[in-house]
Amino acid sequence: MAFAESADGGESTSSPASAPGPGRRSWAPLLAVCTGYFMVILDVTVINVAVPVIGRELSASLTGIQWITDGYTLVFAGFLLTGGALGDRLGNRRVFCSGVAVFTVSSAACALAPSTPFLVAARLVEGLGAALIVPGSLALLQHAYPAPAARSRAFGLWGSMAGIAASAGPLLGGLLVSTVGWRWVFLINLPAGMACLVLTLRHVARSPRRAARSLDWPAQCAVVAAVALLTAALNEAGRRGWSDPAVLAGVGLAALAAAAFAVRERLARSPALPLSLLRSRTISGGAVIGLLFNFGFYGMVFTASLEFQHQRGFSALGTGLALFPAVAMTMFASVLSGRLARRTGDRPLVVFGMLLAGTGLAGWALAGADPAYPLLVAPMMAAGFGTSFALTGSTATVMGAAPPAYSGAASALFNTTRQIGSATGVALGGSLLATAANYDIGLRTSMAIGALAYLTAAGLAWLCVPAKPEGRKAS
Repeated sequence: MAFAESADGGESTSSPASAPGPGRRSWAPLLAVCTGYFMVILDVTVINVAVPVIGRELSASLTGIQWITDGYTLVFAGFLLTGGALGDRLGNRRVFCSGVAVFTVSSAACALAPSTPFLVAARLVEGLGAALIVPGSLALLQHAYPAPAARSRAFGLWGSMAGIAASAGPLLGGLLVSTVGWRWVFLINLPAGMACLVLTLRHVARSPRRAARSLDWPAQCAVVAAVALLTAALNEAGRRGWSDPAVLAGVGLAALAAAAFAVRERLARSPALPLSLLRSRTISGGAVIGLLFNFGFYGMVFTASLEFQHQRGFSALGTGLALFPAVAMTMFASVLSGRLARRTGDRPLVVFGMLLAGTGLAGWALAGADPAYPLLVAPMMAAGFGTSFALTGSTATVMGAAPPAYSGAASALFNTTRQIGSATGVALGGSLLATAANYDIGLRTSMAIGALAYLTAAGLAWLCVPAKPEGRKAS
């Protein structure tokens, strides 16, 4: 792969005409970047079957269990914009490698946690590492594969990493918990993190630095506050009740923080998210779609994990096997959608995926009280396939509409909304299970809300996702 030295001290990718061919070296940047992304997503899914066991061993309450899951996600979501801005300013490769190092060290701390508060704190730091990894992952791929066809394949394989991690997570978590113990859920990140660092430093070119891009700290703080307050309020609703003053105050303060972010971005000289990005129907619509499908999918996985272990008495490994129909479909769907997108465009794939996923969760909600497990297989498969089928198209939509100079910011926006969706899906699902008249009603209500989120995303995709892929715009 040829690279030209840039004027600002970084390195820029070659022109599309000299884009890498199918040789071994052309795949090295993709392998390096996807290894880091795989770790981040695996840590979201592997914890779901392990957390009930962790809760028992560390004597954690349901709220504590939610924070073990959501502490990681809320910091991940809250600091993604910071990670994207740092990548654009300091170079995406440098920030990506820093994130991998932080993630790996904090994973070791999670594995050594002696108590619930210590584990939650280590998970918060782990989420910070993830927030530095993910925005750079898409930006590095966009720079490494400038030709549209190669970039589409790279994004498709990047999306398939989410599917592979989602597929491996519950089974791997169940296997580790049932054999060597839950601490190995975090220890497996150590060799993966070291391999990712070696691959990135050897095979991924240094990224351009844009020193003129300043960090808008007031806006970053507003995003962190909005995500943390909303997630905390939803988590505490399960313990305090939905009408508790502290819960209502948390929701209100989260709304104020979001409003403060919007005002700050309008007035800032160098905003974290330029208004041109926020005004783009394609980019903002794609970001909301990402929020909705993560809300539906991860809310389903979390509540289903608790259902299978707490209500049906499945072991951790049994729960991983029970969830396998949902998560296994994600790997197949992401690869298939990456191939189809070049012929059909992104809109049909995103719309179809969201409709299928919504039908799946609606089927679970309508399956009746305590349905037999075989009746849940088809709904789980539909939700897993539909979510991943839409992921590649929505990713390509957002990144294809973003100016190259703001690729890190666009990636951060898309992944921030996705992680907000994950955090709120888990928090709301846990709160519904805790506050409903019985467990079955809470579960079915959660599935119905997830189905509504998917159907809303389908309508939004019809309006916002271009019928044909957009070329990458000039900055």
